[in-house]
Amino acid sequence: MTIALEHPRYNRTEPRTLLPSEVGQALTADVVKAHPGTSRVLAERIIGQTVAFLIAGTMTDGPLSPSEHVDWGWHAFLLRTQAYQEFCDRYAGRFIHHHPGVPDAAEAGGPEGARDRTVAAIRAAGFAVDKEMWPDAADCTQCHAGCTDSPVGGKK
Repeated sequence: MTIALEHPRYNRTEPRTLLPSEVGQALTADVVKAHPGTSRVLAERIIGQTVAFLIAGTMTDGPLSPSEHVDWGWHAFLLRTQAYQEFCDRYAGRFIHHHPGVPDAAEAGGPEGARDRTVAAIRAAGFAVDKEMWPDAADCTQCHAGCTDSPVGGKK
């Protein structure tokens, strides 16, 4: 028997609206603090694209990878463990693990292929892509095949 996870209806034009306002504000402040010189406006954009990235990853089977900026947002979110767990439970039905490492170039097209798949997945999930946030892919992934909770035991 297969059980399909029903995704809640939400405003896909602004992914930050999927976070409680206090969580979004705290994450924005965390990014600014962790990355001196980052403006509040840029940090807000980073958090928005982080949310879009995480949700898009729940709607595709392919390996996705964040950009460097989105990885900043993901790291900030991971450090707020309770808010991150609640977000994961609500939108993924499971914990979304962060696994450093880019998919094998021969298998997945390397960082450029991962970025292109990620951007396409974000659009397919109904979110706008902030092109300045996606110049290249960071060296980590949320792909099922490479995650620590993967059926293949976290092997790349």
